[in-house]
Formats: sequence, C-alpha cells, structure tokens
Amino acid sequence: MADKKQDVERITLSTLRPVPGSHRSRKRVGRGPGSGLGKTSGKGQKGQKARSGGNTNTGFEGGQMPMYRRLPKRGFTNPFKVTYLAVNLRDLDRVVGDEVSPDSLQAAGILRRATDPVKLLGHGEIGRALVVKGLHASASARAKIEAAGGRVEP
Repeated sequence: MADKKQDVERITLSTLRPVPGSHRSRKRVGRGPGSGLGKTSGKGQKGQKARSGGNTNTGFEGGQMPMYRRLPKRGFTNPFKVTYLAVNLRDLDRVVGDEVSPDSLQAAGILRRATDPVKLLGHGEIGRALVVKGLHASASARAKIEAAGGRVEP
C-alpha cells in the first residue's frame, strides 16, 4: 500500500475559529423593527420592569407591610457561643500512636482543622491506653479512658 497524504488544513492563529454552533452572537436590542427586538427591546410595555434596574427587593409585597416586618422578633444569637465537634471513643481506633491531640485527629482524617474545638464523647469502647491532650472529654469518655489505663490531660 502506498502512503496517501490527506489534504488537511493547517491550523494557524489566522485560521482559528470556533466550532460551528458553539458561539452565539449577542442579542442586540433596540435596533429597529426588523430585528424583532426593536422599540421596547423585548421588555413588553411600560412599567417598573421595563426600566433599567427595575425590580423589587426580595420580600417586597407591593407596598404592604412585608412579612419580615409584621412578625415579632424574639431572642438573639450569642456571638461568643462555642460549638464543639463531637468525636466518639470508637473513632479513636483510627489514631496512630498513643497520644490523642487535635493534630493527631487531623492526621487520622477525623478533623478537617486542628484548630476546631473538640469534645470526646463516650460512645463506643477503647481497647488501648491513650493519653488525651488538649481536648475536652465527657465524664463517661474520661471514665472509659482511665479504665483502659490512659489519662486525660488539659
């Protein structure tokens, strides 16, 4: 068989163009009746929605007192509240070594960040003596850790 050279167009910067159908031309509104989008530019007749920036706020009820102002407000959100991430004793099997700290929990994939506040809870059993440092622990978790021969340090 003889080698047949196919007639392939050479690609250069001057011959680059998008694939047919992949690029839409922008909508040119207000350019006469022949365009189909002349006069009102596809916005219908007059009114607030035909104007530039013409839309209402979220919750706007046509001038009626909006729901979020009609209902009473109660309570507040405490900005100083600390929410602890719960880690159970059964999860500590994934920790390598005998010391449990925020860094070792992060290395084991239990925590995303070592800076998150953590509290050990007593769900599950523990089979080895562990030294827990820098974590809060519930009373049942503390009892199970100490029963296994470990200790909880502040």
